[in-house]
Amino acid sequence: MRNLLGFTPANLHLFKLAFFHKSNTSQQNGDQPPHNNERLEFLGDAVLGTVVAEYLFKKYPGSDEGFLTKMRSKIVKRKMLNDLGSDMGLDVLLNEFNQTRLSSSMMGNAFEALIGAVYLDGGYAATRRFVVKRVLRRYLDIHGLETFDDNFKSQLLEWCQKNGKEVEFKVISRFKHDKRDRFKVAVYVDNNRLSVAEDYNKKSAEQSASEKALLQLGILQEES
Repeated sequence: MRNLLGFTPANLHLFKLAFFHKSNTSQQNGDQPPHNNERLEFLGDAVLGTVVAEYLFKKYPGSDEGFLTKMRSKIVKRKMLNDLGSDMGLDVLLNEFNQTRLSSSMMGNAFEALIGAVYLDGGYAATRRFVVKRVLRRYLDIHGLETFDDNFKSQLLEWCQKNGKEVEFKVISRFKHDKRDRFKVAVYVDNNRLSVAEDYNKKSAEQSASEKALLQLGILQEES
């Protein structure tokens, strides 16, 4: 754990809990907090957003609110957190504490839970040091993100407008998964269905479906 964090945690139980997925949790007394990483994930999500906002505020003193907001969104979006968790090797710890098949979303969730554990163990200053020095500077190409446009829906709408195409987004199903609403969205260009994607958030599903449509149209290149 020290190799991952850069310090020896005072409360090791917190850090083990950060990697304990809810699929391992049996029915518990309703008066007891759940023995999984969801509460730490909730806390870590909020703390991470603050740390990233402060980091960008100081790094780009001449930039306006719009630029800072876009940069923060690129860093804390779900796919980025999943990738960061994978790059940090969190799958090793997840495999150690879970008897379930790992998914990419579990990487991002564990990453946020880890941030929550660091915050509870060492406070905000320690969390800021960990995120900036051991995550952002090691695993993130911050300058590459400055010019990277990840608003795939906007790109698709702009391309369709320039080329005289009609584009439509349709929610083709809405269902429950893990007790949460999940949306399946399809993208139609000139009434032809190009792609389908699903997510817990309608806007995120539209973005994923738009990215697939851009790939289908040859506007984006598949990452190697």
